[in-house]
Amino acid sequence: MLAILLAPVYIAFCLYILRWGIRYMTACHHFFSRKSVRIIIYTTYAFLASSILIAFLLPHCQLQRFINLMGNYWLGTIMYILMIVMIVDVIRVFAKRTRFRGRDFLFSRKGFVCVGSLCIVAVIMFSALGIYGAKDIKTTEYNITVEKSGGNLDSLHIALVADLHLGYSIGTAQMKRMVDRINDMKPDIVLIAGDVFDNEYEALDDPEKLSKILSGIESRYGVFACYGNHDIEEKILAGFTFGNNEDKNSDPRMDDFLKSSDITLLQDEGIVIDDSFYLYGRPDKRKPGVNIIERKTPAEITAEIDKRMPVIVIDHEPAELQALSDADVDVDLCGHTHDGQMFPGNLTINLFWENACGYLRKGDMHNIVTSGIGVFGPAMRVGTRSEICDITVNFN
Repeated sequence: MLAILLAPVYIAFCLYILRWGIRYMTACHHFFSRKSVRIIIYTTYAFLASSILIAFLLPHCQLQRFINLMGNYWLGTIMYILMIVMIVDVIRVFAKRTRFRGRDFLFSRKGFVCVGSLCIVAVIMFSALGIYGAKDIKTTEYNITVEKSGGNLDSLHIALVADLHLGYSIGTAQMKRMVDRINDMKPDIVLIAGDVFDNEYEALDDPEKLSKILSGIESRYGVFACYGNHDIEEKILAGFTFGNNEDKNSDPRMDDFLKSSDITLLQDEGIVIDDSFYLYGRPDKRKPGVNIIERKTPAEITAEIDKRMPVIVIDHEPAELQALSDADVDVDLCGHTHDGQMFPGNLTINLFWENACGYLRKGDMHNIVTSGIGVFGPAMRVGTRSEICDITVNFN
């Protein structure tokens, strides 16, 4: 419903950008004033602006994959076009009411072309930086101490990833880069804090190849995951989900995919590893799925375990931090936020989360939130990083 209500706003923004684009092209050369050229421009622009809707309506096929990916790039690009054009437009309004040196040139045709060209360069730079940033995986190191005995272990080396969002934008190439980076770390255990998928199993570019790549992860204790809010089968249009999946269950093929990839899914359940530490995987807070009506509270998670043993929790959203700390959880590992993914989102994300990204000490509990491997919506990252968290947990 919200997507339908926002559609007129999106159309208005697209028309606003088109108006200035036509004025710029006409100022550059009279060639763009020709009727035939205008028709080509309008048709191409309309296709780009509606690409996300076209891909949503098309059945799954290679053409639909291509248009969907193109739409994801378009979403990121148009966001920066709109932001830059609006800023320049506001400056123009104030500049018209001000006398200053060079004013006559600025408001001449040549001045208009120069300003428009600078705007285009800025959009290209932001978009290119965003596309590169989405693919370039960084490693962030953390070294923490848990004041408990680790049994057979003096320390535990964890590779934490989240938000793979396997689908139209993220596929085999990014997973190969991730797996190679993880294996170079030589971790004891690999943890995936939710959003393995991007809602639609059919969106996977090559399930068999992806599974083979992920099964190549090397670690002492294996790979464990919990599900996030996108690990359920729902259609997505511009970030809004559609469908009648009221139970919010994962597609059975998703569960089978994890098994074939040698990834152990923990759904509101915990296990003891090497008689040394306790690992618990929580279902998503809002969309628990798998017939879980309501997930266990932090107190219920630790009610029947030996709390003298280190307790590590993977939870997609960094929520209920105080309750987890009060329940004697030692390490809480999360994702979900993408650290805002794209500027200026990275500047505002902290308004919504106690720990939007990075490290937070909550009582005796260590909370680490990763910005994630993949992307959601726009296939770009600007001002944030695609990352693997390299965590060393020392036991005392």
